[in-house]
Amino acid sequence: MLFRAFHRRLHRTLRLLGTDAKVPPITTAGTEKVKKLLEHAASFEDLDTRHESDEWATLPYVPGTYITRDQSKKAIRPKIDPRETNVIVFPGQGTQYVGMGSKLLKFPGARDIFALANEVLGYDLLKICIEGPKSKLDQTKYCQPAVMVTSLAALEQLREERPNAIDNCYATAGFSLGELTALVFAGAIPFDKGLQLVQIRAEAMQLASQQAKGAMVTALFGADGRIGDACNEAKNWCIEKGIENPDCRVANYLYPGCKVLAGNEEAIRFLEANTKRFNIRRLKRLSVSGAFHTELMQPAVEPFAAALRKIRVEEPIINVHSNVDGKCYKSAGHIVGQLPKQIVRPVKWEQTLHIMYERKAGEHFPRTFECGPGKGLKAILKQVNAKAWDSTLNVEA
Repeated sequence: MLFRAFHRRLHRTLRLLGTDAKVPPITTAGTEKVKKLLEHAASFEDLDTRHESDEWATLPYVPGTYITRDQSKKAIRPKIDPRETNVIVFPGQGTQYVGMGSKLLKFPGARDIFALANEVLGYDLLKICIEGPKSKLDQTKYCQPAVMVTSLAALEQLREERPNAIDNCYATAGFSLGELTALVFAGAIPFDKGLQLVQIRAEAMQLASQQAKGAMVTALFGADGRIGDACNEAKNWCIEKGIENPDCRVANYLYPGCKVLAGNEEAIRFLEANTKRFNIRRLKRLSVSGAFHTELMQPAVEPFAAALRKIRVEEPIINVHSNVDGKCYKSAGHIVGQLPKQIVRPVKWEQTLHIMYERKAGEHFPRTFECGPGKGLKAILKQVNAKAWDSTLNVEA
């Protein structure tokens, strides 16, 4: 039922594009519009608000020092044997590679999705995915649409090979950009509108990155790692250097002992020069153009929020978990209010996995499918819940 609904919407749009209806691409004029919106960007007053209920989720915890309550109570699960249910997750930016999507072209539905994407975007996305060059594919404005479309195209392979996997799917989630993919899959946002939202999000984030040069690093640490202190001191160091509105924080919660830190370029350099001082075992730079999921992305919020308010958002057909707090969206209005915050809030993926998969001893797990380029989400799940990982399969693009 879920995939049939997605297909009906997709092919209805294809029919329209084949006649006299056109989805306006976001070209140079669209970029100018984004720049104009950036000048009037809003910020969230509650950005630094901390609530007792989610304190556990904001600490740089390590094995044995976290999760003192049953996180599964925050999930909505069908009252049937979990082995008869499925979860589908979608990757985010950073998983792209030149050549992705090529093996999906043997599926007619995947070809249709790429054809529609080319019409919506106004350029040949499939050619960029397959031929690159890598320097172009890695640009945020191309990378985000590419990962989203390729992930949705991978669903066609899943439908062909395991049709029950989609029919029995009761929940979905996506990492950062992947959350929009999940919302399109769940029927909350039409494919063409969702792709336009991603294009605006990508262009706005790229422009925000140009306004304030930022960076991201993966941090590995043990029980003695002082991640919070490291970020605070890096931020203070930037203030002393006269950098305006600096930021340094945990941007992605991955698994115990591993998080992604992001902030101003100067803040990240401070961290790299002081790893031993804060008992950080290793820092590895990410190949991204900015400090995503930090306050440095605030200028990108309002352009995205304005675009989101202009489309009709529906209630999801299945449960969709939010990156902001790991919980399921309650309604269409909840999506409109919550989704823009994701741009400047940390991706609480580790917490989301606890909510989705935490179970009592002896209980069974749903089968999980990671649809899209890369195998990163499956690897993270192994570190958070090895039993759930044991029932996970990749549908690679």
